[in-house]
Amino acid sequence: MTQKQLRTKIKELKKLKLSMFNKDFLLTWERSDDELKGVLLVAELFKEMHKAGISFRTFDTGLAISIFRDKSTRTRFSFASAVNALGLGLSELDEEKSQIAHGETIRETANMISFLAETIGIRDDMFLGEGNKYMRVVGAAVQEGFEKGVLHRRPSVVNLQCDIDHPTQSLADLMQLRSHFGSLKDLRGKKIAMTWAYSPSYGKPLSVPQGIIGLMTRFGMDVSLASPKGYDLIPDVVKVARNNANQQGGSFRIVESMEEAFENADVVYPKSWAPYQVMQRRTELLNKNDKSGLVELEKECLANNARHKDWECDERKMKLTKKGAALYMHCLPADISGMSCVQGEVSKNVFDKYRLATYAEASFKPFVIAAIVFLTRIEKPFEKLTKLISKKTLR
Repeated sequence: MTQKQLRTKIKELKKLKLSMFNKDFLLTWERSDDELKGVLLVAELFKEMHKAGISFRTFDTGLAISIFRDKSTRTRFSFASAVNALGLGLSELDEEKSQIAHGETIRETANMISFLAETIGIRDDMFLGEGNKYMRVVGAAVQEGFEKGVLHRRPSVVNLQCDIDHPTQSLADLMQLRSHFGSLKDLRGKKIAMTWAYSPSYGKPLSVPQGIIGLMTRFGMDVSLASPKGYDLIPDVVKVARNNANQQGGSFRIVESMEEAFENADVVYPKSWAPYQVMQRRTELLNKNDKSGLVELEKECLANNARHKDWECDERKMKLTKKGAALYMHCLPADISGMSCVQGEVSKNVFDKYRLATYAEASFKPFVIAAIVFLTRIEKPFEKLTKLISKKTLR
């Protein structure tokens, strides 16, 4: 992309109504269409600048704090590389090595880590009803610190995956879809099959499928959600997807067959998740520290999963898609039959065919995160981007 093209893209940003400065980014359906388009636009600009060797360093000093309460590879390193590219130092809060282990409150911790911080990225996805709530408590605490003069600047809280949504993943997925089909407008009427798939493990969060149905219905896609009976998502999120489809002219259907969802689909997204009711029970047991109860729940759930081993994305099912050539998507890591497990979400042949495409899908995430941090920390993004382009500072 030439300098002229970059400047044209920046001018597109000026036309959008953005209200993200000093705000948290927690759920995509809390943000306006213009704000989501703004994130995509800035992410695209940053990706093109990085490709051209142009720095998008925005800060001279400042800290980014990461709080990972669950294991992570892609999101952890995407956050680290994003804030580094913006010029921020990174510090990861290890709760076991902090005073949290001695009973320090969330409100106190949030202020103590924020004195020179610009953003706080949080991943808390394992406790249904707790992760997003925790992020909001942190957000309220830093807001109070800012309003009372304790903090000179209010760091933004960015959801790096919670129990409800995985916004940085779904926005990276949206960038992959836009890249594949040409534009956001070209997504209208395209069918995406968000389906449950068999996994030899249990307890996988609901946030990825919920993020997909909550976001892709915003852009006029025909979304089919498929899972075996009982593998429900959070009812409120399903309601969000239905409302989005009604407002945006797309569609949202729930089916109980992977084959039906795949039929004539342009995109397939087979991904395992634990049933909503199971995650509710799991949270109760975790809160009680009931280890024997958790063991029994795991046995029950693995037995239920094993009844649906046919829910695998294989070559036969892929032939049901539009012209047998649908785009396969996954947030990774996928449970690959005959490779990472005996039997899993996707056959080895299908995954091998789309392996590089899934890597490309993941490659958008650092730029999405950088864009969210940028838009929540910079009051006049148009002016700042114009300066960055004009400087032409090489990385």
